[in-house]
Amino acid sequence: MISEKIILGIDPGTTIMGFGIISVKKGKMEMVSIHELILKKYPNHETKLKYIFERTLSLIDEFHPDEVALEAPFFGKNVQSMLKLGRAQGVAMAASLYRNIPITEYSPKKIKMAITGNGNASKEQVAGMLQNLLNLKEFPTKYLDASDGLAVAVCHHFNSGTIADTKSYSGWESFLKQNPDRLK
Repeated sequence: MISEKIILGIDPGTTIMGFGIISVKKGKMEMVSIHELILKKYPNHETKLKYIFERTLSLIDEFHPDEVALEAPFFGKNVQSMLKLGRAQGVAMAASLYRNIPITEYSPKKIKMAITGNGNASKEQVAGMLQNLLNLKEFPTKYLDASDGLAVAVCHHFNSGTIADTKSYSGWESFLKQNPDRLK
């Protein structure tokens, strides 16, 4: 039996990317770290993707997560924004798979539902509930994208052992088997 599990949660973004890390010991959650990667200062999308990959790898190398959970891109009206978000998520997935860390995706509604009981909760409501769930006196970051990354990790813990509405991959081979349409 595993005595401790470390979960890295990622909220992909191209302006701010949020990361939250929790430790679970005997079913008790504890926040280990919360980070954000500020990307709006970089000149182009390719540079942002490079920094997303490098930052995700550095967090994996520093905290040694057992699992990575990501927020799946939501479907919006702006196709260009969706493509950029999908690329950001893909780069974070690639970094995780590069280090052979299993990944799981969760929809934004599922994350909000797991944390607050309301799939339409605001970012502020999610952050407030996380503060309560993790017994934080104050929230350690001003960026709600970072708290969203933490929410993904907590959602993953709450959903451990269930498969509904998620996709999990243990490596490139697993990813390609479950997504044959992405192989060209």
